[in-house]
Amino acid sequence: MQPALAAWLALGLLAGTGAEEMCGDPPGAPSRSIPAPQLSPEERLSPHMPEALRCDACHAIAFQIEEQLRRAEGKGGRKTLSESDYTEVLERSCSQGWESYGVQELDGEKRLAGPGLPRQEPMSVMVTGGPWPGRLSKMCHGYVGERGEAQIYGAHRRGPAALRELLCHGDKGACARGKAGGPAPPKALQNEL
Repeated sequence: MQPALAAWLALGLLAGTGAEEMCGDPPGAPSRSIPAPQLSPEERLSPHMPEALRCDACHAIAFQIEEQLRRAEGKGGRKTLSESDYTEVLERSCSQGWESYGVQELDGEKRLAGPGLPRQEPMSVMVTGGPWPGRLSKMCHGYVGERGEAQIYGAHRRGPAALRELLCHGDKGACARGKAGGPAPPKALQNEL
């Protein structure tokens, strides 16, 4: 009786292994594990956009403003908007949902990802929601308040590159610093030239 029980048990174990292979990944197939980005306490809890993500955030904001203004100008074939119209569009741009933006980790570096942003990796985990929509909205309102609606609309009329330059790349822009995150190199004084 014991040899029959041992044979039955061995066959049961072998059959169980085969069933797992049939239900799981095909034999020999590599499994992929993509971890979510590990966020620092500042990235998780601060009400402000982390310094390392501000340039990406600025480009996202410029893209959304450009899209909203372009759509508003396209309605009814209008070429230019009145001051009240572009002011309303800018308010709507900054107050939008922003839920399509989040953080991805690309090549070991955290980057903001979403519409209008480069270097998005399809095979990665993007952390959306949480503090990101509020941070983007707050930054957008800050840009409109600092630069003014008329200056932003004027830059939009010159093209997307002009709007990004105004918001993101000027002396105090979020992208003015080098990639290493250090301060921008000092400018030569005019009388030193």
